[in-house]
Amino acid sequence: MSIKSFIPAKFNLPALWFTDLTLPLLNKLVHNIDSIEISENDIKTLKSLQKERLVYISNHPTTKEPGVAFHVANIMGSRFHYMAAREVFEWGYGFVGDFIQSIGAYSVLAGAPDRESLKASRSILANNAGKLALFPEGEPTSGMNDTLLPFQPGVAQLGIWGLEDALRNDPNATIWVLPTFIKYRMTSSIQTMQRDIDQSLTRMEEKLGISKTGKDIVHRFLSVGKRMMEREEKEYGVPVEESKADDFDYRLGRMRHAMLDNIARKANIPKWDGDANAIEKLRKILSVLEMVSVGMPDPNGELPSLEMARWARNAATKAYDFISIQTSYIKELPSPERLYEFLYRYENEILGETKSRPHKAVVRLGKPFKINDYLGSYKEDKKKTVDNITERLRDELQSMLVDEKSKSNPLFPSQYIF
Repeated sequence: MSIKSFIPAKFNLPALWFTDLTLPLLNKLVHNIDSIEISENDIKTLKSLQKERLVYISNHPTTKEPGVAFHVANIMGSRFHYMAAREVFEWGYGFVGDFIQSIGAYSVLAGAPDRESLKASRSILANNAGKLALFPEGEPTSGMNDTLLPFQPGVAQLGIWGLEDALRNDPNATIWVLPTFIKYRMTSSIQTMQRDIDQSLTRMEEKLGISKTGKDIVHRFLSVGKRMMEREEKEYGVPVEESKADDFDYRLGRMRHAMLDNIARKANIPKWDGDANAIEKLRKILSVLEMVSVGMPDPNGELPSLEMARWARNAATKAYDFISIQTSYIKELPSPERLYEFLYRYENEILGETKSRPHKAVVRLGKPFKINDYLGSYKEDKKKTVDNITERLRDELQSMLVDEKSKSNPLFPSQYIF
């Protein structure tokens, strides 16, 4: 990888101060986040880690988590570094890249041996009081706050490598890991949300020729989703097996793979695994498209053209919506948050646009632990140790997820029929 391909972080004090002052306004304007809540005990934990080397780990269901992490760093009285996809630095004719670079972001190129990014990560953690925010779920984000995607083991590996580097200069060096879970909760009144969702669904039902009469809220969502899926089945020529006609999840699964395989075929995605799961397929497509978007060298002519990559990007966005739709998700708990997560996808697909409704971010901290505790076992079995750290992180976040989920309630009464 050439130096030009890597974008380093460059802390810029005026940009940092500007972001400190305007973060609440930026979060409101960009994401419609009303507030970020952290308990007093968790604030004490954050401040106790101010002078420590730290790997901040968070769930990553949306694009909002880096902004929340910036707020967490402010509460701690410190600064975080952040990994960001290389293509993000090209957004807004480079303006977005210049801004996030100035507040601690550096680039990483998925699907490629990004040695410069790895070197930067290790250097950050090796530095005294260095802090790195990482999101082990990676890309794409699921859009579902009550689920976790599989964690990528590279996060644990980075922590160990950073510690090894730090110990070369400081035999007493330690690196802490802080598991964090962010739960987004809607802030409008129950009546306002009920009315908003009803009105939006009604618009889509009228457009699709569906009646809402005699249905509860889950039935309405599934009816719209089924009609949306039927349109795609016709477009992609996916036949409907009579025995599976009522199996919504089965048909969704077939559509996901039909859409992703179609992208891979048309864009000639190299080393395509047709048997991979949908998330792995999408990650593969997005990593190839990112290489094209940043102009990576292609001596073997394996990458699609820029024009084809743009088409594939739009097609992948639609496929992503079908990947993230899981009927059990709203059948199990039709909470305001879950209903809106579905509604945003439906609005994008059927109405062509959507907007985030008012909500807040509740930040939960797990128990911090030291990477040092794993150094002995790492020397004996590297892979097993990395897997154990990854599993510990996921279990910690899953525990907080389950606890937060238990605090959610259905938006509509179970007996409510439209």
